[in-house]
Amino acid sequence: QVQLVESGGGLVQAGESLRLSCAASGNIFSIDTMGWYRQAPGKQREVVETITIGGSANYADSVKGRFTIARDNTKNTVHLQMNNLKPEDTAVYYCYAPLVFTAQTIIYNSWGQGTQVTVSA
Repeated sequence: QVQLVESGGGLVQAGESLRLSCAASGNIFSIDTMGWYRQAPGKQREVVETITIGGSANYADSVKGRFTIARDNTKNTVHLQMNNLKPEDTAVYYCYAPLVFTAQTIIYNSWGQGTQVTVSA
């Protein structure tokens, strides 16, 4: 079994920054892509950005130039540096790993519990 645990959410004002972290635990051999999704009230969950095990990142247009994703494969962690936050960034942010390779099996579609980010105008 694999667990993804996010941290770092909070309440900030527009223009400020936050750094989210996600740590994967379990008998993990490796994790393919890791990513961050978000869900605002009344809206569908959407991808924010993802990063492959090799370090290639893909960003949603809405966060390009403001958010930066990074991961540490040795620690099975992924981080999201969010700068110049806007009220429309307010959402619950979820860590996601579509493929986790353990010593025994492959685990699909692992999600964290989510962390709230609120940006006031």
